[in-house]
Amino acid sequence: MTKPRPFHIDIPQGQLDDLRQRILAARWPEKETVDDWDQGIPLAVVQDYAAYWADGYDWRACEAALNAYPQFLIELDGVDIHFLHIRSAHEGARPLIMTHGWPGSVMEFMEVIEPLTNPADPADAFHLVIPSLPGFGFSGKPTETGWSITKIAKVWNDLMLALGYERYFAQGGDWGSGVTLEIARQNLGACAGVHSNMVLALPDPATMAELSDLEKRAAARMQYYQEKESGYSAIQKTRPQTIGYALADSAVGQMAWILEKFRNWSDCDDTFSGFSRDALLDTITLYWLTNSAASSARLYWHSFSNMGFDPVSVAMGGTIFPKELFQTSRRWAEKRFSNIIYWNEVDHGGHFAALEVPQIFVEEVRACFRNAAL
Repeated sequence: MTKPRPFHIDIPQGQLDDLRQRILAARWPEKETVDDWDQGIPLAVVQDYAAYWADGYDWRACEAALNAYPQFLIELDGVDIHFLHIRSAHEGARPLIMTHGWPGSVMEFMEVIEPLTNPADPADAFHLVIPSLPGFGFSGKPTETGWSITKIAKVWNDLMLALGYERYFAQGGDWGSGVTLEIARQNLGACAGVHSNMVLALPDPATMAELSDLEKRAAARMQYYQEKESGYSAIQKTRPQTIGYALADSAVGQMAWILEKFRNWSDCDDTFSGFSRDALLDTITLYWLTNSAASSARLYWHSFSNMGFDPVSVAMGGTIFPKELFQTSRRWAEKRFSNIIYWNEVDHGGHFAALEVPQIFVEEVRACFRNAAL
C-alpha cells in the first residue's frame, strides 16, 4: 500500500481563461414554453448564473480555501484518491470519514470542518478524512469496470487503515450514504458506527395500511422523484459516456446539469436561498476543471446493477431532512438496521445538508456519535 503524498491545487490560468471564453461563446436554446421549472432549469436562470460565472466568480478563492487544509493523494487499487485530512488539536478526538455524492464534492463539507474538528466541547471533536469519490474532483478516474460503491467502501476502509485509524466512524449522503452504509454492511472490523443523512431502506409492506405522516411524505417524494427528477439518473446509469461528451464540451451545459439539482433537491426556492452563488459555482467549476462529467456519471453505471439493501448490524444513526428526496421512517429502517443508536427528524434542510444547513448537520453528527464507542 502506497503512502499519502501531499497535494496542492494550482489550476493553470489558461484553463480558467478557456472556461470564461466558453461561457461567453455559449450557444443558447430558445426560452422554455412554460412559466416554471417543469421543462428544466429556465433560460433566464442559466444566463444569469453564466454571466456571474464569467465575470464575477473567483475560482482562486475556492482554490485557496481548499489549499488551507491538508490535502493528499494516495494510490489504492490502482487509482489515486484525493482526500482532505484534518486532525483535531483535541486529545481523544475520534476519526470520522465523510463522503459526498453526485453532484456534490468535498466542497460540501467546507463549513463543517472547523466546528467538527475544533468544537467548544472537546468530547465532540473529530479527526476528519474527506475523500473525493473515484472519478470525482481531484481523485483519479478508474480505467476499468468494477468501481461500484461496494468496491469504494472497501477502499475507504483501506484508506482509514493506511492513515493509522484502526477504529473509525463514517458519515455520508447521496452516493456517500451508499458507500457509508456499505462500509457498515461489509463490517470488516474497523468501522464502529455510521451516520446517514439519506438513509437507504425499503418500505415495510406490513405498514401500508397505516402509514405515518413521514411515511406518506416519503411515498410522495419517491413518486415525485420517479415522475419528475429521475431522468438524469436513467441517463447516467445507462449511458454515462454519451452524456459525458455533451457536458465535457459545454461549460454552460455542465452548469445547468448540476445547478438544477441544487434547487430541486433542497429546502429552498427559485432564488436558491440557502446557497451562495459562489458555493454552487465552486462545485460546478470543480467538475469542469477536472473534466469529471463522464467519470462521475459512471458511478451510476457501476453501482445500480449490484445495489442492495442487505441487513446491517454495525451501529447506525440517521437524520431525516424534510426536503431529502429519499426518506424513510425509523420502523422501516429497523427492518434493515438492527442497531440504530440515533434517529431524528429535523425541520429544515434537504439533500445537500452539510452545505445547506451546516449548523444542523454538525449537531446531528455530534448527537449521533456522542455516546458511541470506538
